[in-house]
Amino acid sequence: MKRWGVVFFVLLLIQSPGILKPVEAEDGFVKTRGLQLVLNGVPYYAHGFNAYWLMYVATDPSQRDKILSAFQEATKHGLSIARTWAFSDGGYRPLQSSPGSYNEQTFQGLDFAISEAKKHGIKLILSLVNNYENFGGRKQYVDWARSQGQSITSEDDFYTNSVVKDFYRNHIKTVLTRTNSLTGVAYKDEPTIMAWELMNEPRCTSDPSGKTIQAWITEMASYLKSIDGNHLLEVGLEGFYGASKQQTNPNYFQVGTDFIANNQIPGIDFATVHSYPDQWLSGSSYEDQVAFLNNWVNDHIQDAQKILKKPILFAEFGRSLKESGYTTNQRDRIFTTVYSAIYSSARGGGAAVGGLFWQLLAEGMDSFQDGYGVVLSESSSTVSLISEESQRLIKIRKMYARLRNIEKWKRAREIRRAQRWSGNKLNDTGN
Repeated sequence: MKRWGVVFFVLLLIQSPGILKPVEAEDGFVKTRGLQLVLNGVPYYAHGFNAYWLMYVATDPSQRDKILSAFQEATKHGLSIARTWAFSDGGYRPLQSSPGSYNEQTFQGLDFAISEAKKHGIKLILSLVNNYENFGGRKQYVDWARSQGQSITSEDDFYTNSVVKDFYRNHIKTVLTRTNSLTGVAYKDEPTIMAWELMNEPRCTSDPSGKTIQAWITEMASYLKSIDGNHLLEVGLEGFYGASKQQTNPNYFQVGTDFIANNQIPGIDFATVHSYPDQWLSGSSYEDQVAFLNNWVNDHIQDAQKILKKPILFAEFGRSLKESGYTTNQRDRIFTTVYSAIYSSARGGGAAVGGLFWQLLAEGMDSFQDGYGVVLSESSSTVSLISEESQRLIKIRKMYARLRNIEKWKRAREIRRAQRWSGNKLNDTGN
């Protein structure tokens, strides 16, 4: 893309102002090329949202209008990707009620979410298990193994116990080979799915060296890729560094993961970062939290670009409005900090490829409101910021698409010239 640099920015500057319509929804698998995500040969920017609840809500057909409403509003505001759960282990409305036993009604809820995403031109990141006990998570897996007589000492045995790992590998295979009851397409062959995520926010505090999670990611990434060679894969990391760069973490926090080492594992296609300074630095001032976030975002972009040489997605960020004194303006500044860094990197062909705010809700979903929820149909300054970022990233992608067409036209012209020259030479020889 470097050869297009000057032309790209000239086109970017002369692009007519106003509301931009998204590049038309495209089929095809998202791939990586160097620092960029690519869809049909053109850089793709993953500007979107988290909506963990899609499968859960869609399990009840009477509530499916909420998925339709959310997707309609998302596309209206230029959002093109959603991250959601492809797990619910035990408990209420489970996908997996016990090891290897799946609830067809819940699976049909996920089928519906995928089919509607496809209709609305929204790509999906599907997470395969939770670090936390919400929706079962690794606690449920180790409890299942314990009930079968396994000697389990802690939830961290999720990463090492052979029986638990077999349970998880079976879940990977079951989800990836599922044939959608509405589209007839196997998940592993469905281009609406952009990527799989091994775990939502993996942690292993019993091994701060990071060796346990490093081994688990290596094993599971290889297994998943042996089943599905179409889709991208990411770990689900929050972005915490290992001991070599521990000082970058909030309050020198270590959870047994390493942003650098974990993302260098073969099969991991792009890096992810989560950003919650209001949670991680709850005792600090708001200004200190913003300063931390600015450094956190830019440090990870630089490391993805210079060390990992892979794309980086800010897969979760936000600020809760639940706490007393928290304001929409404070939330907007968090969004602006993340979005500005992404745009600055993207317009220069850098490693940042998008951000997914936590979380999108439809109207009438007050029971899902955790303080971070954004309802796009409600006019707010935050919604305006989301739309503005859509416009900026859509503009970049359109410029790349235009430049690609110019390159195609030039190549076609050169071929025609060569053919004419060859034809003239033959005529001259014949005379």
